[in-house]
This record gives sequence, structure tokens and C-alpha cells, in this order.
Amino acid sequence: MKTQIQGAYPRRQNLKVGRPDYRSICENSRVGLFILQEGRLHYINSYFCSLLGCDGPEELIGKSFKDLVFPDDHERYTLEIQELPEDHDLEIPQEHVFRLRRKDGTPVWVRVDSSKTAIDGKVTYFGHANDINKFMEVERAYRASLHRYRKIFEQIEDGLAEVDLKGNITFLNFAAKKILAEAVDLKPGMNYRSYLDEETAQAVYQVYHQVFLTGNPTKFSYPITLRDGRKKFIEDSITLMRDRQGKPTGFRVVTRDIQERKDAERAIAEQRALLEAIFSSVNDAVITIDSEWKILAANKATEGICGVQVADITGRKFFEGMVHCRQVCREVLEKTLQNGTLIKEYRIECGVDRRRTVNITSSPLYDPQGLFKGAVLVIRDITLLRNLQKELKERHQFQKIIGKSKEMQEIYALIEDLADLETTVLITGESGTGKDMVARALHYSGQRAFKPFVAVNCSALSEGLLESELFGHVKGAFTGALRDKQGRFEAAEGGTLLLDEIGDLSPYIQIKLLRVLQEREYERVGESVARKANVRVVACTHQDLKERVDQGKFRLDLYYRLKVVEIKIPPLRQRVEDLPLLIEHFCRIFNERFHKSIEGVSDEVLRLFMDYPWPGNVRELEHVLEHAFVLCRGPLITREHLPKEMRSSGPEDFRPKYRPRNGKTVELPEIIKALEQTRWNKTNAARLLGISRRTVHRKIRGQNL
Repeated sequence: MKTQIQGAYPRRQNLKVGRPDYRSICENSRVGLFILQEGRLHYINSYFCSLLGCDGPEELIGKSFKDLVFPDDHERYTLEIQELPEDHDLEIPQEHVFRLRRKDGTPVWVRVDSSKTAIDGKVTYFGHANDINKFMEVERAYRASLHRYRKIFEQIEDGLAEVDLKGNITFLNFAAKKILAEAVDLKPGMNYRSYLDEETAQAVYQVYHQVFLTGNPTKFSYPITLRDGRKKFIEDSITLMRDRQGKPTGFRVVTRDIQERKDAERAIAEQRALLEAIFSSVNDAVITIDSEWKILAANKATEGICGVQVADITGRKFFEGMVHCRQVCREVLEKTLQNGTLIKEYRIECGVDRRRTVNITSSPLYDPQGLFKGAVLVIRDITLLRNLQKELKERHQFQKIIGKSKEMQEIYALIEDLADLETTVLITGESGTGKDMVARALHYSGQRAFKPFVAVNCSALSEGLLESELFGHVKGAFTGALRDKQGRFEAAEGGTLLLDEIGDLSPYIQIKLLRVLQEREYERVGESVARKANVRVVACTHQDLKERVDQGKFRLDLYYRLKVVEIKIPPLRQRVEDLPLLIEHFCRIFNERFHKSIEGVSDEVLRLFMDYPWPGNVRELEHVLEHAFVLCRGPLITREHLPKEMRSSGPEDFRPKYRPRNGKTVELPEIIKALEQTRWNKTNAARLLGISRRTVHRKIRGQNL
């Protein structure tokens, strides 16, 4: 190569004139040829000029190659070409792909191949540039096509496998291979036992055997040992495969990497033949129709949600096959077919065997060429979420009837505002006020509703046990760590982690929790590998964290990390108007539990409840009513059915101990004392003093109380 170049451009002519035959070949070449000496263009052929839209080589001779590079690619050019090591082999060809700038300022993609030599002691590059614009356009079109299919199946992120009745793996998709390749060398027909320890293999066998016996699909998680000795938990959703005669032939498995969610979109594009199996693994009903309303495909979930058999409806008109479907489904599909628009989250009530609340989404369906083909209807069962919202709404409406609490209404509104946000929430309130219920409402009202909700009581465990409980540990991390253990952060991946009694955390655990909140990653005990934490943290406490900060028992930075938004739950004594609703709620629960038909409480008991300070809040009310249900044999709970400590005091203990007085004769210190005695319940303080509640308000207004 070097001899040929030097023969074509002799040194004595300083590379200006080449032999006529080589010069002709270069000028008529359909490849852009160039010579770069001392960083400057020394020669370019005609095709190189036309590639850049120049009238002649004189416009480019003497310029540096960087001058020709499109500005956005300067950094890559500098890294790949100008920063090559000085002592690199002069005969090693270099190949680069970037954009050059044409004379009119537009970019053109080229692949540049060059070799480096030295002529007369000067660094010289001989190279050629190929126009690859069309290739790049084809690549962009290909990527766009992949994106369209990913958009349709974006919910599929799992590995797929098929296993025969002997446990031999007969098929693995790309995602499943990627998961298992970290643990074992993949071989055709390998048995699942080859990458599991004996204990885990036996447990997996029991699950497969149960599926074989019952025919019922199941979900099971277990650890596999990676090549580097680390453990990784994966989750298998196992279903039984049958032939046309119904005889079992093997198992279809949806494998999910619990440690780090795998991107299975590429596998979906590469394994389009598995579309039916992928559909079967989706919990939402998915139905595709063409522009003539013919059903092209439907997944297995459609049968459970819509009450039809997929085999019976495929190929039929939508309104003929989906006989149980409400008119609203047809309406949203019609809008998509007519306008090519997305109709999103249309909530309806439907059901065949039982009532369901579902969200329906209709989106356009395109073929690989991007032409409109039909519509995709997705039906999501949100009955659980709807029931939770309905329960919350019923309490709201009932409070309006009897006089709602402003504080509770603000909490309901705040829950709705925070439901779909990722921000950390601190829930405070006395013991028994229902802080965990608020946390669950936050979880089930938001986008993480279908992900795990995991709770841990921070005050119930020692520092060492709590660290292992939260973050997990590896085998041998400490005495007694006989195997790897999954932590609560890992168990709550994608969902919500409730840290109850957060105020009791030790300083060491506070530091580790702070790191998770700041960097969204953690390490298992005994392991130095950082793991990402896609978890929403909700913390609860009955303590005054600010006071603990002042006492040096709680970190100030962690306090502010947790208190991004605080939900303060008022004690029951400050919202006694909720008592009738709560009594009715618990009576309904205990009537079902104890098989009784108790209608409620007597007027005397209700008056006592209204005046009682409820130091244990709603939890105490629940226990009191449960005690009464055990003893009550009639239609109403009376005073004799209450616990002894409550029977010994009555409403008179909380009522005025003297006759009603004129508000003008009551001084502020007396009002403050009465408020302290009733734990700042203005209604009870007014009763104690024998004045109206309005008078109490008027007397303390402007006193910063």
C-alpha cells in the first residue's frame, strides 16, 4: 500500500503531481478521495468536490479536515481522529462515520477510511469518503418502524420461555436468554435444574408440578446464582400448554427480572411470532380490529374481563362477537376509526358474571408502512381502585350531611393531588388515627396502584435486623446469614414502601435511608454493588420529628427529605362529627364477623362517645366496639356492653360542672385552662365552661392560640 501511494505521488514532486494513469483513475472514481498532510487537505478528487457541493478543489485545498466536518460532529471528530496516540502503527487503517458540511451548509453522512504514513517526515493521511446518506435514511426508517411496534406493546417487558414436561427448555426469547446467560452457558435442550441449586430446583419443581395437576397458572419467584457468585431474583408466571386434544405438552413461562427490569421491547420486535403468547401474559384485555370492524386478534385476558372466548370472536365483526360489550366501547372505537385519534381512560361500569369498573383506551393501529389499519382497544380492570375511591367518597359525602371537618376535607384533596406524583410524603398524627390507611390510599390512587405496597415497622426491629430487613443481605454477610435475602426496598420495586414509626430510626439507618432518597440507590448488607431503587417512600410517625431534630436524635437533612409534603391527621377528639359514620362502619364489619344484626349504639352510648377524649383515636374506638359486640345480645349496644374503664366514667365527666354562664363573665385564662383539660377541643371546652362554642372562638381570636 505504501509503495503504491509513493509511486502514484512521488516525493520529488512534493505530492502535487501524480502519474497520469493514477491521476485519471482518481479523478473518475465514484468515491471521494483525499490526501491530508500536516493536518491540511493537499489533494481532493472531483467526486469529493461534488459530494460537498463545491465548484472545484481550490475551494477546499489547504483547509483542515475539521473545517469540513459538520459542526455538531466536531467533538466526535476530535476524539476519534485528532487525539490518536502519537506512537500508533502508521499502517493501521482508520474508519470513521460522521457528517461533513456541504457548501450550502447542509450535512451529508460519509464513511471515511484512511491510512496514515510519513512522507518527507510529514504525517500524511490517504483516504476516501463514501456517501452513506441513503443508508442512514434506511436506518432511520427502520428505527421508526421498530418504535411503532414498541408503542403498541410497550407494556411487555418480560422474557418468554417454553419448557417440556421433563423440564428441558425448548425455546427462549431474547430477554429470557439475556437473563439466564448471566448465570449459565446456554445449550439447546438444557434443563432448568442446570442453573439452580438443589433446594431452589426442588421448590421450582413443586410449583411446576402443581400447575400440571391443577391446570391453573401461577406466579413464583426464586433466586438464581450468577457467574460472579451474586444472587438475582427472578419471577416466573407459569401456564400449562396443551395440544388440540387438551393433552398437556409443556409449560409456557413469562420470566421477569425482579432485580432490574429488563427492556423486552427489542425482543417483542424480534419475536413477532410470539404475539399470541405475549398477549396471553398481559393482564389488560387487548382487542385489535381493522377498519371494517373485523376482530383481528384478542388476548387471553379478554375472556376473563369481557366474558367471551377468543377463538369464537376472532374474525367476526366486533358488534357480533362482543355481545356483552357496552355501547361506549363501540363509540370510542368508532371515534378512532373515523378520526384516527387516541381516546384515553374512558371509565365505565361493565361485567358479565360480576360487576367491574374498567378504563378503556382506543388508539390507532398502523401497519409497518405507517398506513392506518384499524384500532386497538385496551380494557383495564380497576375495580379494586374504584372500591377504594368509593369508600373514601362515601365518607366524604356522609361528612357533608352531618357537618364535615375542614381538616379531613383538606386531607382528601391532598391525597388526590399527591396520588400520581413521585414525591416523598410524611404522614403524622397520634397513634390510632389511621396513618397507614392514608398511605394505602396514596398508593392505590396513583400510577403505582398495580405495583407492590410494602410496609415495615421501624420501631419493631433492632438496628442490625432493620438494616437487613430494609436493604436485604447476601449470604455470609453476618452470623446467621445462611442465604441471600430480599430487602423491603427490593420487594417494593416499582411500588410504594411505607416506613412506619420513622422517628425511631437509629442514626446509622438514617444515613443509609438518606442515601436512598437522595441517589435512588442502595446496597445490600455485605455487598458493595449499588442497586437502583424505583420506589416511592411514604413515612409515618406519631412523634414530633422537629423536636427530635432539636434534641439531636434525628438528622435535619433526612427530616427535610421526608417532609417534602406532610399530611397531618387530626385526632378523633377533634373531629367527633365523624363518630356516627365510624360507628356505622365498624358495626357493619363486626356484624359480618360475629354473624350478628346489631343496629348500632344507644343514645346514651353515643353521647358518651361524643364526650370521650379518645386517647387511642380510631383504633381505640374499634376495640371498644369489638368488645361491645362480643357482649351484646340485643339490637343495640348499651353502656353495660362497654369496657369497664369506660363504664366507670360517663358523659357528665366531660360536661359543665356548673350551670350555663354569661360569656362576658368568663376570662381568657379560664378558657385556656378548659381547653387544656379537653385537649383543645373547643366544643368540649365550651360545655365545660357552660358557654357557647362561638364565645370560645371569639375570646381566643387574635391570641395566637
